[in-house]
Amino acid sequence: MYRWNPQTPGPMPYHRYRPHHERVANVPLADRSWPSKEIAAAPLWVPVDLRDGNQALAEPMDTARKHRFFDLLVGMGFKEIEVGYPSASRTDFDFVRHIATEVELPDDVTPVVFTPAKPDLIERTFASIEGLPRAVVHLYIPTSPTWRDVVLGMTRAEIRRTVREAAAHMARLADARPDAHIRFQFAPETFNLTEPDFALEVCNGLTELWDASPERPVTHNLPTTVEISTPNVYADQIEYMHRHLSRRESVILSVHPHNDRGTGVACAELAVLAGAQRVEGCLFGNGERTGNVDLVTLAMNLYAQGVDPMIDFSDIDAVRETVEFCNRLPVHPRHPYGGELVYTAFSGTHQDAISKGFAHRAAHPDEPWDVPYLPIDPADVGRTYEAVIRVNSQSGKGGMAYLLKEHHGVDLPRALRPEYARLVQEATDDSGREATSGELYALFRAAYLDVPGPVALADGWSVRQDGAVHHFACTLEVDGQVRELEGKGNGPLAAFADALAAAGRDVDVLDFGQHALAAGRDAETVAFARLRVDGAPVWGAGRDTSVLAASVRAVLSAVNRAGA
Repeated sequence: MYRWNPQTPGPMPYHRYRPHHERVANVPLADRSWPSKEIAAAPLWVPVDLRDGNQALAEPMDTARKHRFFDLLVGMGFKEIEVGYPSASRTDFDFVRHIATEVELPDDVTPVVFTPAKPDLIERTFASIEGLPRAVVHLYIPTSPTWRDVVLGMTRAEIRRTVREAAAHMARLADARPDAHIRFQFAPETFNLTEPDFALEVCNGLTELWDASPERPVTHNLPTTVEISTPNVYADQIEYMHRHLSRRESVILSVHPHNDRGTGVACAELAVLAGAQRVEGCLFGNGERTGNVDLVTLAMNLYAQGVDPMIDFSDIDAVRETVEFCNRLPVHPRHPYGGELVYTAFSGTHQDAISKGFAHRAAHPDEPWDVPYLPIDPADVGRTYEAVIRVNSQSGKGGMAYLLKEHHGVDLPRALRPEYARLVQEATDDSGREATSGELYALFRAAYLDVPGPVALADGWSVRQDGAVHHFACTLEVDGQVRELEGKGNGPLAAFADALAAAGRDVDVLDFGQHALAAGRDAETVAFARLRVDGAPVWGAGRDTSVLAASVRAVLSAVNRAGA
């Protein structure tokens, strides 16, 4: 044990579990090619929310919710959609019939239905798709040793015979429907735990039996039914199948990753590198246990790399709201790309970087997207910038300044931001909650604009210029007494400071700035003045439709803040 690693053995019985290489034969693949490849095009996405995802719901969807979900998937651009397990329940059967009889199916959308390798259930499945112009019938059977021995009580030979008989029955039923374009799909369930040679043997046998061709390809769908290994192992398994599947040009190699180890997305991406052409999953990763692979994350990962996902996520909040309604399950606020908070920064360092990134982008709008902490432009998925930066006690001066500018037009001088940030942090520390943009402006107004104090304008003022010298005359109320005061200087504010000196206020203008709050001749101006008042530096701010009036108010604000 190294001194820098003080961890000690834990109490959990880890010895009861076997590593993957003791549970499944290693893939005979010594010259793998997937590690050096890149994903340059989207695979065929197949959402299984209406079947696999629906099976995982405490309250399965009824026809109305399924129809709403189906319309969402079609509208987003999915072309193959698994619509149900019609032999599993009356609800699923009825929905497939609803699709066949009540829905105007787009010409480029193909429904997929799911069936086990049992003759009576295959017949009910074909009955459900009667009238559909096209469909994919998805046949499955578990193939791994534990499922064969413990669940099914079958040998390899019996599994092979059962699958071939089921596939032949499907072919006969499809031949009886010459009016429809029916394709076949096979899934060796628990593929990732199945001996590689057996999985290949079963798949190749069905490719031949179904007489696959490029015009009528067979789909072989290879799931990580329960994740047991690191994603590279699955990638090796997929590349092995990719290389050895017979009639490869007539086979669509599909994957169906689950997320038991939390690596479903990685498994899918590596599988595509390894030769997979099709990916089954659910929007936002719904499914049994830890869920199916998340199609939103997969597709948007491609988008963030400059690859067209060929699916429309331009209104991702509407997608999320529909999925939440239909599934009766919330999407986590930190879910990649679609969660409520994924484009939001509370941390001060993050906010500062984002605000600088936005400023750089405003100056260089034609450059590729490259804003710190934002992998994509939130506007691309229908988000506004209003929630990109939000303020709590962990936030920094950059984020607070960004919100003031974005929502209220007030661009704080950089030197003023640390002081203002301390005021906000004190308020959020006391409340323990987030501060809204309105509350940020209220704090700014109370601290810098509406500052009561011992000096106030009792009446108007006048300014005149005599060569390079400015003269300022005003009526002030100082410590409760009205005073007529005059001053002179090299500018109006310097002349006003000289007038304040006559009232016993030692004032020097150290810094000054102002800007319009909006475009147009009638827009208000906000001014900032940093003074040295009686030897101490202090900031003030003023707001008015007159630039000079805003400037005078900023000086008075600083004077009164110094006397507070």
